[in-house]
Amino acid sequence: MPAFPRRHAVFRYYAELNDFLPLARRSVSFTHSFALPASVKDMIESMGVPHTEVDLILLNGTPVDFCHPVQDGDRISVYPAFHSLDTRSLLQLRTRLQDRRFVLDTHLGRLARYLRMLGLDAAYETDSEDQKLAQISHHEGRILLTRDRGLLKRGEVVHGYFVRAMEPKLQVVEVLRRFDLFPNIAPFRRCIACNTRLQSVAKETILERLPSDTRRRYDEFRICPSCNRIYWEGSHYEKMQRFIQRILPVSRPPV
Repeated sequence: MPAFPRRHAVFRYYAELNDFLPLARRSVSFTHSFALPASVKDMIESMGVPHTEVDLILLNGTPVDFCHPVQDGDRISVYPAFHSLDTRSLLQLRTRLQDRRFVLDTHLGRLARYLRMLGLDAAYETDSEDQKLAQISHHEGRILLTRDRGLLKRGEVVHGYFVRAMEPKLQVVEVLRRFDLFPNIAPFRRCIACNTRLQSVAKETILERLPSDTRRRYDEFRICPSCNRIYWEGSHYEKMQRFIQRILPVSRPPV
């Protein structure tokens, strides 16, 4: 078979995209050699960077989409999401989501519970396979949260994020910052077990389900219409409130 001539393109990755690169390629321009033609998306992902992490690609200074072919001599700059710069006038790589809703992989169960505790829509099942997660993300317009790069590289996944932190409480802070979710926080509005919105329920209709001490001490209750769990502002509620008060000052970015 005839050998294909080697071609070269210069790449530069910015900000947190460097997390996915080997040390020698971080925060510097480097030459990437290739033989067969490929789209800029395929080439970026071949270097270990999931396409879901990328928000802007400049090819020779011009914004391009994921399908654009890379040619010999091209210079490519790859950027993550901007937090202080409005890029809506530039070429968008994906449609913008109106609502920030999430689906989490099977290894992020505690993060899912924390997000629900804050009132955020976080779909999660303990036994969801990668294909199902990708389909849910695509069809329901949910942001896929995972620590699996391969999952984020699936073609069906349009919106996703690689969670860097290992500890669940730090993961909450990270997700709040990344998606600017502070205005969306509405604690104790969702069922922590199944993600359904809670509803107020009259105390007299659930008396037989309440422990005797709870009947005496509390008068306001909420119920999950899906799994029928009952919630009230007991010691568990107070513990969750303290957790929220601890993370919010840490989570809020400086003005």
